[in-house]
Amino acid sequence: MDCAVAKLTDLPKEDVEQLDILYIDEHYVAIDKPSGLLVHRSPIDRHETRFALQLLRDQLGQYIYPIHRLDKPTSGAMLFALSSEAARAMAEHMHIEAVQKTYWAVVRGYAPDAGSIDHALSYQADDHADKDRRGLPEAQSALTHFRRLATVEIPVFVDRYPQSRYSWVELTPITGRRHQLRRHMKHIGHPIIGDARHGKGVHNRYFQQAYQANRLLLMSKRLTFEHPYSGDIICCEASMDEAFKNVFEAFNWTPSLNDGAHQ
Repeated sequence: MDCAVAKLTDLPKEDVEQLDILYIDEHYVAIDKPSGLLVHRSPIDRHETRFALQLLRDQLGQYIYPIHRLDKPTSGAMLFALSSEAARAMAEHMHIEAVQKTYWAVVRGYAPDAGSIDHALSYQADDHADKDRRGLPEAQSALTHFRRLATVEIPVFVDRYPQSRYSWVELTPITGRRHQLRRHMKHIGHPIIGDARHGKGVHNRYFQQAYQANRLLLMSKRLTFEHPYSGDIICCEASMDEAFKNVFEAFNWTPSLNDGAHQ
């Protein structure tokens, strides 16, 4: 999909913590959410005091409305509306697939070249936040497209073998189930590194110790949407943080960042 490069307008500088703005106009704003930042207050982490919703509201000096969600450990492009009307307009666009989200992840093993994961997922209720959820179906349809961008084999005995293999994959979720990408990658036997619930601790600990990658290696790399008011196609690109950069440099994946070439 061809799209215009997202451009920023001048923002007022406030004496508050600044989130990285990827795009802003009179209707919408997209940020590069850091890993470890909750989107809003949640019983999941009652002691947390920093939230993307509050930080961005203070930064812009106005109310904002989240269009979609990113889990706390996931970083990257995230879209908000600047009015309830704009939020409703974008919600209608999401139903007609005018919003596309592309993720990058580092996974265990050599993932297949490309494919689709069409695997229904049961609703995963949180023990604290979802006690009142009732009447949900046992499983909901879930679809993820993926392609492998690079692989590496390192001469390190991390688990059962004298060598360890990993892949850099691009993930495109078509549906939006809770933890869909993490659960789908586990389903095909290639869990995302840093996933404490669906991955394997020995690999997660190795990445923490060897590459200072103390996070889930999943990021919302690209957010593309058709603007409900102008009709323009807007592309927002997030940047890798230090943990991702450490891994990519160690695996010599950096040279292919610009062209997405397979290695």
